[in-house]
Amino acid sequence: MLKKDNFFKNYFVNSRRYYENIKKVKKTYSSFLVDLKNFKIPLLESYEKDYKFNFSTATVKKFSKYKNIIIFGMGGSILGTKSIYSFFKKKIKKEVFFFDNLDSNLNLEYKKIKNINNSCFIVVSKSGNTLETITNLGTVFSKTLLKNKLIIITEITDSALMAIANKYDAEIIEHKEFIGGRYSVLSESGMFPVALMGLNLMKFKNLKTLIKNKNFVSSLIQNVAGIYTLQLNRINNSVILNYDSSLNDLGYWYQQLIAESLGKQGKGINPILSFGPKDHHSLLQLYLDGPKDKFFTFINSSKVENKFKITGDIIPSNMRFLKNKNLEFIINAQCNATKNIFKSKNIPFRHFVFNKNNEEELGMIFTFFVLETILLARLMN
Repeated sequence: MLKKDNFFKNYFVNSRRYYENIKKVKKTYSSFLVDLKNFKIPLLESYEKDYKFNFSTATVKKFSKYKNIIIFGMGGSILGTKSIYSFFKKKIKKEVFFFDNLDSNLNLEYKKIKNINNSCFIVVSKSGNTLETITNLGTVFSKTLLKNKLIIITEITDSALMAIANKYDAEIIEHKEFIGGRYSVLSESGMFPVALMGLNLMKFKNLKTLIKNKNFVSSLIQNVAGIYTLQLNRINNSVILNYDSSLNDLGYWYQQLIAESLGKQGKGINPILSFGPKDHHSLLQLYLDGPKDKFFTFINSSKVENKFKITGDIIPSNMRFLKNKNLEFIINAQCNATKNIFKSKNIPFRHFVFNKNNEEELGMIFTFFVLETILLARLMN
């Protein structure tokens, strides 16, 4: 996944400023490692295997018996969990439903849930006072339904959610005060639901191993230097161009991470989600010939499934090249064609390809993007 074409190399060849920034990033990374060693970055404790969760295996076992998992949250409280579920949906045997926005069609979504009585309910809010989360919880669910099935993940403070937890005798899991929502994917708020999904929590967590991996660190430094150089050149629009719908939620998670972490004091990077090949027919003209104020992160997967093949029956003679091709082949061909024209026009981009095999892979990308964001924040002051 972290290979040479992950970098913005085509854009930065012979760029003096980029090579100067490589040195600056290396210095920043060294300072970061010192702080990490001295426990000055507590939020990253949850990215290590020895992090102690505030829930027990008995609690996981108690709620694992339910067929459905229904999760309420907003932003960072839920986006990480949602991206994990989308990534591994084919191997997760439970049905998971996310209520992460205020929507007048909420009751329609609620009615789609089969066997509602065979469900547990997880509510996540760091502050315990997130209006939208509490509104959704109160809109469709009753005291009878929630009894003995409600888990609340929040800070242990005087809050609306703590009042609800006490009223309904809910299971309370502490959301650590020092872990911000957008960094919480590998802490209780992300990992408790993931435990109920049957995934291996520890396989996501490899921070200590990754920061000793030369390929990982080299990739991290080059990408940070690339984005930082672009930002100094006032190229601040980061387009995440996704060619696999199961990675959409990962894009939304990354979007919030960048927007909220770096959008401060008049500074920031504007993360924009875009979806290929659909957006080839609506936005590609702008990307190719519009203002040169954008850089791109392509994401797609390498897995090719032969489920959907194009038969020759309906294909006209001038498109016979489509016959017997599967859908993934065509999507990947369009992705590669777009990269090639970006290269010819010297448009900055990088490309991440996912195998979607295991927890380690997704844990690596969570860690990579979090460290990338932290280093960019330090460089941007």
